[in-house]
Amino acid sequence: MPRPDLTVLAVPAFVGAMGAELWWQRTHPAEPGTVRAGDYELNDTIASLTMGVGSLIAPFVTGPILRRLSPGTSRAGTALLAIGAAAGLATTVSDVLRRRREHGGTLPEAGTLPADEPTPVLVRSRAEALGLLSSGSAVAAVASTAVAAASLWATQTSATRLAQRSAFPMKSGAATFLFAIAGWDFIYYWNHRLSHESRWLWAVHVVHHSSERYNLSTALRQPVAEGWSMTIPYGLLALAGVPPKYIEDARAINLIYQFWIHTEVVRSIGWLEKVLNTPSHHRAHHGSQRQYLDINHGSILIIWDKLFGTFEPEDERVRYGLTRNLDSFNPVTIATHEWRDIATDVAAAPTWRDRFSFLLRGPGWAHERRAQLAPTARTAHAAGVA
Repeated sequence: MPRPDLTVLAVPAFVGAMGAELWWQRTHPAEPGTVRAGDYELNDTIASLTMGVGSLIAPFVTGPILRRLSPGTSRAGTALLAIGAAAGLATTVSDVLRRRREHGGTLPEAGTLPADEPTPVLVRSRAEALGLLSSGSAVAAVASTAVAAASLWATQTSATRLAQRSAFPMKSGAATFLFAIAGWDFIYYWNHRLSHESRWLWAVHVVHHSSERYNLSTALRQPVAEGWSMTIPYGLLALAGVPPKYIEDARAINLIYQFWIHTEVVRSIGWLEKVLNTPSHHRAHHGSQRQYLDINHGSILIIWDKLFGTFEPEDERVRYGLTRNLDSFNPVTIATHEWRDIATDVAAAPTWRDRFSFLLRGPGWAHERRAQLAPTARTAHAAGVA
């Protein structure tokens, strides 16, 4: 009989706590004419609960898919690599032809024609065809490469597989269990930090930051595509001799702890603020103001942020959400908007360096690079060759 997941067993407690928070809010209403970000809003809460249910179901769907798409283990994995190679070749050929045209190749630039002579339709159609081919194949190449890498990474770094390679005997007992909890918390800090510093991981994690409200239901707004990324494997704990069952329990405890810090009701817990991640620290983490971006990544312990320079206390009133909010409660939009933006950026990128940078580098870099490329794109479009 499989061991019960502690996060599933905790669901009744989650519901009860949300009910208690809602009761507190109604007995302590906001000042007339004001809106508190901590108050529940029906559509926002439904979106958060929907994403929470989706995050529980997703592993049962994505797990088998990832195993089937792992290169070298199935025909699907081999086909994925073939698609990526073909798309990459098509993109490279299109890039070469485009650069030849831009440097005086067989297709004349619109700007080289007499001012009173329009760009020939044939030139525009060839240029547009090259652009469309390059854009579509670039997205296919980058996407298939990312999926193949994520699939291979997931299958090779699972706790069960790494446990088989461990040189240490599996140990049980309180000390090992505490080591598992602390070890998971340490790895979580780095993965959470990377989720804010790499756009690929941010596309998964942004779901959790998409709400402009901040209450216990926000804690349940969890990613549904965690399997489609590459993170520091928690299976490293198994490599160190921690039994997989302890690792699963450490994961659950870590996630359960994070539930209660998503509230505005608790303002401070005194001296424990120095050691633990608290509602105050996590409110700052969810802030969209500049001073609150990419800070306080810890889960149970805040000491990791203090050790590695990412701690920032809650100061001014936090404004929750994204730097550019979605204005949507649609779970599909919430889950996919950043992936669509990445695809758009990759399609418009002129080089392989930019294409993979739009996937791997940070959201801030992507914003700046997009602004740099925009004038070039507008100039090319005006010339009739973009």
